[in-house]
Amino acid sequence: MSPTDLSVVDPVLSAAESTESMPQFPQGESLRDIVDCHRVDATLAWLDNHPPHLIADELARMDAVQAGLAFRLLDKDRALAVFEELEPVDQQQILSGLRGQAFRELVEEMDPDDRARMLREAPAKVAKKVLAGLSPNERRMTAALLGYPEGAVGRYMTPEVVALPRQVTVAQALQMVRVKGVGAETVYTLPVVDLGRRLIGIVELRELVLSAPEAMVSDLVVTEPVFARATDSAEKAARLMRETNLINLPVVDSEDRLVGLLTIDDAVEVIEAADSEDVARQAGTTPWAGHYMAAGVFQLARYRAMWLMLLLVAATLTVSVTDAFEATLAQAAHLALFIPLLIGAGGNAGAQAATSCVRALAVGEVRVSDLLRVIWRECRVGLVLGSMLAVVGMIIGGIFVSAQIALVVGITLIVICGWAATIGGTMPLLAKKLRIDPAVISAPMVTTLVDATGLIIYFTTAKVVLGI
Repeated sequence: MSPTDLSVVDPVLSAAESTESMPQFPQGESLRDIVDCHRVDATLAWLDNHPPHLIADELARMDAVQAGLAFRLLDKDRALAVFEELEPVDQQQILSGLRGQAFRELVEEMDPDDRARMLREAPAKVAKKVLAGLSPNERRMTAALLGYPEGAVGRYMTPEVVALPRQVTVAQALQMVRVKGVGAETVYTLPVVDLGRRLIGIVELRELVLSAPEAMVSDLVVTEPVFARATDSAEKAARLMRETNLINLPVVDSEDRLVGLLTIDDAVEVIEAADSEDVARQAGTTPWAGHYMAAGVFQLARYRAMWLMLLLVAATLTVSVTDAFEATLAQAAHLALFIPLLIGAGGNAGAQAATSCVRALAVGEVRVSDLLRVIWRECRVGLVLGSMLAVVGMIIGGIFVSAQIALVVGITLIVICGWAATIGGTMPLLAKKLRIDPAVISAPMVTTLVDATGLIIYFTTAKVVLGI
């Protein structure tokens, strides 16, 4: 059965509607196992006994046919709640199995920002089908969100906002909330605008509820609100919300006219997506969309292969360095014993520094202008760590080989850790300055570079100390 051919379940659904009793599903059994066994009653029982976010997680673990079978057993309201919990790639999978009225109702009831998020990653054919099934008003709002640049906060905001005029009473404002709030995604933060819809300030719903009915909104409004422009980075806007403890952030256009709100749930998703991408980059892999358990073996391998190939090519530097110092190794064969220890320590020190700096950049604790301070700071940290490791390394070297080799190992650990930490802390900042994603300068790349340069440090130190 193809992912799009799910019409055969209609007789099953009809039979399910006439079911008078719901059998209990075995505790701990997954939805996938129940659907695989074609137990419709047990599937209905499972769906009724789990919240939308857990249902969405189960659907994301299943293939298109299984997910479609289970999703079509949900009632309309519950289906929408589950659908909005899914990632865009999983939403497209569900939509591919819906027909006619069911398809139109689902996409029509979605919030515009959630719909735009799904369409950002959808194939052109799916996007065209979704837009064609929308009412003119919903289509207009969705198209407006998709018109903003990729990664801009305008693509993530909700345009369904209750905006208040300044010169109204609290009683009038609350009445406006009751009338217009039905179609809004949130009413907790209420922007206050002038006649040209330019943002003047905000007032919280709590303030209106606790104030006297005859009080003026102009007396309650916060006239210097935190806001973002629609073309600003969504990640920066989301982190701004976290820093200022906001649950909604007003979004304005270039002329300060209110165009929407970035809500806390969308801000959390933006930060989660950005952090997931950074983690993937730092681990030397390409980020992928969708659930890990639903991804195929070859799909995961494809995402990781490119970076491994690049790192393998970069690792040839280490081979070249070893070959260049072959004569040194021949005169002091014991030096080879400590190569794994030294390059491992240096690589780990560099990876730690790189990870710390990427995170500090992401949360705004470090700026590109801090480059020199970061270099000086990480260099000292590396030297301190190297000195601590040198003591252990010299003891090991003295026990297994000789005092001279132990001295070489100790000096090398100090130098290599200082160098590795400096490189690891510097590369993300330089990448940022060159407008490259700092996470691309990942820990594996730093480790590979430090391995090659660390060997040069080691063999050079050995030649000086041992006189060979």
